[in-house]
This record gives sequence, C-alpha cells and structure tokens, in this order.
Amino acid sequence: MALSNQSPTVLSLRSSGLGDLLTAVPALRALRAAFREHHHVLVTADWLAPLAHHSGAVDEVLPIEGLRPLPYGPGEVDVAVNLHGRGPQSHRLLRATRPQRLVAFANTAAGVAGPPWQEDEHEVARWCRLLGACAIAADPERLDLPLPTGRRASRAAGATLVHPGAAAPARRWPPARFAAVARSERRAGRPVVITAGPREGPLAGAVAALAGLSSDAILSFADVLGLASTVGVAARVVCGDTGVAHLATALGTPSVILFGPVAPDRWGPPPGPRHIALWRGGRGDPHGDLVDPGLLAITVSDVITALDHLDRSQPCGIREARSG
Repeated sequence: MALSNQSPTVLSLRSSGLGDLLTAVPALRALRAAFREHHHVLVTADWLAPLAHHSGAVDEVLPIEGLRPLPYGPGEVDVAVNLHGRGPQSHRLLRATRPQRLVAFANTAAGVAGPPWQEDEHEVARWCRLLGACAIAADPERLDLPLPTGRRASRAAGATLVHPGAAAPARRWPPARFAAVARSERRAGRPVVITAGPREGPLAGAVAALAGLSSDAILSFADVLGLASTVGVAARVVCGDTGVAHLATALGTPSVILFGPVAPDRWGPPPGPRHIALWRGGRGDPHGDLVDPGLLAITVSDVITALDHLDRSQPCGIREARSG
C-alpha cells in the first residue's frame, strides 16, 4: 500500500462493534497524545468511521470487517497496536505489516512478548493497562464525547429513550417488559421514544405496540452519529448491555442498563450519579441464542425503581437488582 501521508503511522486494530469502539476511546486518545507527530489509522467497521473521527482520536479509518489481511507493507507502519484481543490471529495480522514497534498482550503462539492478559478486567481498563505497561500513559476516564451537531433528534429531546435491541438474544430483555417500563414512564408524564438499529425495526415495533405508542415514537438509525445525537439529547436511557449503553456513558445521558450474562465490572459504566447497572450476579454466554436467566431475573419493578433513583439524582453505581 502506497501511503500518501508522509508522517509515521500508528496503526490500531479494533475491528468490532459500537461498544468495542467506545471502550477503546481512552486508549486511542492516549496514543494520539503519545505520538503527536504520527498519522493515526484505526482499523474498524466502516459504519463506525464517523464516530471514530468524531472522537478526535484518529486521522483515518481503514474500513475492514473482522480479522483480514491489512494493506500495509514493510516500513509503512511505525507503531502497530492491538486493541482487538489477545491474539494469536490479530497479533499475526499486525506483525505481517512489519511495524517498528508492536504494542500487544503477550502471546507465545504468536511469538509476542508483552504484559499478561487478564480475563476478569474491565474492557476500558484492559487497553489502558496495555498502553501503561508499554510506557504510554492512558486515562480510563477519558470516555466522553461531544454531542454531534447538525443532526435531527428533536423527537428524543427530553424523552426517556428505550432501546430494546442487542446483538445477541442472550442480552435482549423481553419486549413486553420494555413496553411495561415505557407505559410507566408515560403514566409519569414523560415522553418515550423507542430506538432501533438496522434489522431491529420489528422488535422496536413490537415494543411500541405493546406500550400503546404510535409508530412516530420509533426512531430507526443506519447512521451512527444520528443515533449518538439522539442518545445525547434524551433525558435518560433504558437499555441492555449494548452499544447504546456506552453512548449514554460517553455523552453523559443518565441511564439504567440491564446486565445478564456479563458482569458490569467487565463492560458496565463507571460508578457515579448518572448510571445504574442492574445485575443479578450470574454469568453466561453473551452470544447465546436464548435470553440469559440472569437477565430474566431483573423485573420491571427493578427498572422502574432504578429510573426513580435517577430522577432523584441519588448516588448510584453497579448494584444488584432486587425484586420490587
């Protein structure tokens, strides 16, 4: 690949979803600060490119889905950074570019030395620790994003945003329960919108119908900055363990987040007054084809109570859900 940019290149690999990108933002910002004269390229999904640029942490996005060969030859990458996983495949992809320096976790199968991988570690802290072990200072609290401008999100302004979708069924709370929460919010005099990503229209429609909402309450997005703008202007967010939860954290929108197969101390929001993570304490397969039993153990009453805590601005962080 012939590079038009003459600056040395930092190539970071984070080829995953919305939540994956947002949890890597502090590490990407640390790389930007440490290598100020470099051209920063992020390998990630094409649809995430606008948000990656919006973070201010990258100059260029290389739109590659999954772990595929990278179009760089010897001498074209100064620093390669694996923010994707522990290897070996992702390590080998970056090593194939023959960078001057590889920042990655230790993996003997890939022949890479580095700090040890820790399974039970928050995703944000993981990548900041990797950089710190390589003498690159990283602040895990630098998660914030500015509100995207020039986007039409007026219907969500001041509303309770309910996002029932998630990538896998294991992390999708039942539609009837989301609808019950929406009805409760409406009885309290709060407007409600239902958001849907690509292929989530039928799910959002089912929740809206059960909640007695018209189709006008459904906001569908193919544009990640449009979704971010909508989350940013909402009064609060109710959703599962998914990318929308990370948007709420990044944009400072109060949220109630429902966890099932994965613990909040791995993927949840930072403790504080704006976010409540409900969790029953179980663990399971986050990619499973059935709703996780721990997620099902969270009741409608639990969520309504958590929303009331948000209204009163009481200190809240990771907590175990209890039946109301």
